[in-house]
Amino acid sequence: MTVAAKITIPESILLSLREPVESIGLDMKRTLAMRYYTDRRLSLGQCAELAEMNEKSFVNYLSRYDVSIFSFDSETELLEDIANA
Repeated sequence: MTVAAKITIPESILLSLREPVESIGLDMKRTLAMRYYTDRRLSLGQCAELAEMNEKSFVNYLSRYDVSIFSFDSETELLEDIANA
């Protein structure tokens, strides 16, 4: 099931962006998915779905914005994880 949401964008913004409305909508979904991922509100798979990408493409998208898929609270935790690998 999907739900449609309607947003209003001023015409001056659309003219400044010089992009099709569909492209802007997809960019907004991807930006929102990245935000939800970094805020840990949704899983990687859920965010990829929201961004209309497969997981590999979404991971690549995140990397373009320097968002890591690895989350460690401290350097010690990272080193412990590496030692246990």
